[in-house]
Amino acid sequence: MANIKSQIKRIKTNEKSRVINKAARSEIKTRIKSAVESASNGSEDAETNLRNAIKKLDKAASKGIIHKNQAARRKSRLMKQIASL
Repeated sequence: MANIKSQIKRIKTNEKSRVINKAARSEIKTRIKSAVESASNGSEDAETNLRNAIKKLDKAASKGIIHKNQAARRKSRLMKQIASL
């Protein structure tokens, strides 16, 4: 453990942001999975699930949780996968 007061605070804030970012990444994966699943089943809410997944990816990229190129790549792959179904 650090002895410097500012470093102790930094460790605490890093841990808080790590937990928040982990939850956001998990949410992205869940949204993508539900979008693919509903598209493969031919569900009525397939379009809204896809929109939600893209929205979560864009939001995570804008907040710096994931890189903007990673968000673009994931959106591209998601659209390609859904189009093939």
